Amino acid sequence: MKFGRSANVLAKGAVLCLASTIVGSVPATAQDSDIEATAAVFGARETVLDISLSPSGTKVAFIAAGPEHTELLNVIDLAGDAEIKRVIVNSEKIADLDWCEWANDTRLVCQVSAMAQGGDGFLLPFDRLFAIDSDGGNVQELSKRESPRAMGFAQQGGDVLALDVGGEQGQILMSRQWVEENGMGTRIASRDAGLGVDLVDVMSGKRRTLERADPAAQRFVADETGQVRIKVRARFDGNGRLTGEYDYFYRLPDKNGWEALDNLTFDGEPVPWFSPLSVNSKRNVAVGFVQMDGYDAIAEFALDGSGKGTLLMARDDVDVDALIRIGRQRRVVGASYATEKRQIAYFSPELAKLATDLGKALPDQPMINIVGSSSDEQQLLLIASSDTQPGQVYLFDKGKRTLEPVLPVRAEIGERQLGRMRPVTYPAADGTQIPGYLTLPPGSDGKNLPAIVMPHGGPSARDEWGFDWLVQFFTARGFAVLQPNYRGSSGYGADWYGRNGFKAWDVAIGDVNDAGRWLVSEGIARPDQLAIAGWSYGGYAALQSQVLDPALFKAVVAIAPVTDLAYLADDKRGYTSYRMVRDFIGQGPHVDAGSPRRHPEKFAAPVALFHGTRDLNVDVRHARAMEKALKDAGKPVIYHEYEDLQHGLGDSKARADMLATIGRFLDEALGRGG
Repeated sequence: MKFGRSANVLAKGAVLCLASTIVGSVPATAQDSDIEATAAVFGARETVLDISLSPSGTKVAFIAAGPEHTELLNVIDLAGDAEIKRVIVNSEKIADLDWCEWANDTRLVCQVSAMAQGGDGFLLPFDRLFAIDSDGGNVQELSKRESPRAMGFAQQGGDVLALDVGGEQGQILMSRQWVEENGMGTRIASRDAGLGVDLVDVMSGKRRTLERADPAAQRFVADETGQVRIKVRARFDGNGRLTGEYDYFYRLPDKNGWEALDNLTFDGEPVPWFSPLSVNSKRNVAVGFVQMDGYDAIAEFALDGSGKGTLLMARDDVDVDALIRIGRQRRVVGASYATEKRQIAYFSPELAKLATDLGKALPDQPMINIVGSSSDEQQLLLIASSDTQPGQVYLFDKGKRTLEPVLPVRAEIGERQLGRMRPVTYPAADGTQIPGYLTLPPGSDGKNLPAIVMPHGGPSARDEWGFDWLVQFFTARGFAVLQPNYRGSSGYGADWYGRNGFKAWDVAIGDVNDAGRWLVSEGIARPDQLAIAGWSYGGYAALQSQVLDPALFKAVVAIAPVTDLAYLADDKRGYTSYRMVRDFIGQGPHVDAGSPRRHPEKFAAPVALFHGTRDLNVDVRHARAMEKALKDAGKPVIYHEYEDLQHGLGDSKARADMLATIGRFLDEALGRGG
């Protein structure tokens, strides 16, 4: 379960102005102009939010962030004038354009997601697919329901399961929800209800149903030929709520019926859990995740009824957590895991050598991600990035062996010097070595600095080596930043994850506080200028650190924080995920002890709170109630609320406002103003 910082992308609409409700204020300082400028640089969203290469390899479509929440879909003709041409513009706060992908060389398929809000404040997320010409013409919704029996409001507009079905560009396979699964435990009894699959011609809009709707279906997986081979069905309790358990089914080649994907084995030994993500039709196998000795691993299983499996990649120190795919058929070519830095292990020797050669050829040996390819895979779209490089998009031509820069991922950063992130470990109170990342201000000797402990969101997540706009804002302001991967983080296996960071909050927050103590003991941090900041669960950790040790941190910053564990479960009561969240939080004395809203009298440090009003992950009432509790207890607190923004505060102006406010707040609270 993850309650972490999310990255938002875009949608269409009219120009809107940022609405920010400010509760409390921070005195201005002489450094305001510097703070505002730095906040604008690091608060600006990415120049490249999403990018796709056309089948011919001659065109690039990318989504860029504009002012405030404005987003722009652009196309570059690499074989022509190579100028950036605007396709559509969006400035609608409540909606995001998530991605666009080439269906053929002239037409794109895109997904828009939005957050509707009812009169009772109930938030309902939904998404839609549409097709659009690369010049912005002939917009056509692909998620539209046509059945006369389809009733209600469909939350899921579908997803693209396969491109170039039958070898025809413009023919796609897409999942589609026919009627509402309304998220409130009410399931519509209709043979048209649920998730199904259509074959769609994106030029004409004509469609043919390949998979009838299944009310329990959550996901379908197609092979590279466009045949639907895997179906995942969720289990619901008697109240229509998700249990967190799933059933998996497979289809034999060229058959219509579904068979249970169970009784799986490695060398005759049973495998209790397998989550398939991809199917290779030539080898008739499904590839996905298993768990080996407490760590996530990659395996494949035959889709012939035998249940025989082969382990493809496993480690004994971290989870193997991602499949690497390439091409328009999305074939699996490797897997990825994160130790001190993220690593990609390619199954293909050619790609492994290519990635190594490119890494050596580029400055600072960055991480290389293949994000797109032409139909023949001769042109590859790459993003190279590192801790001090937010990312640069390149086009690599295999035949010519040329590497051409296309776009920076964050143009606003420019040539600005950034702080280097290095892996560290520090001891927890019980002697356990906790991994984390320390970033120092550029040019710093790393001694006697103002410092920030920044726990990640989740808690089912982890921090990794790489560019982080929050970290770099703080280091640009002269702070050392330590990001602890406390116990309760994911990525380090089942034992490290334990009972999760809510049920075992005392362990997780203890590790977070020990990060601050280590910074002081090593002489990195000044004890009177030690702060803590976090987003979502990280914001919860920042607040709860005061409950555990009020004297340690001298200032607390909490963005979209969980403040009451009972709230977190209760906020999902109207959704099908209620049972899962309730079970994840658990019940018992830890709920009261682990809810910072209930213990405002323990706070010794001033607090800064930030939250968006359309936050489905963590309802805005968490921050509102925390601010009230602190004020009622006579504690110093400021609160900024951003109207209509979601959990990630996906608005450049809002983020810049937040960073500038945080900068002034920390200067005042730590005595750094003047």
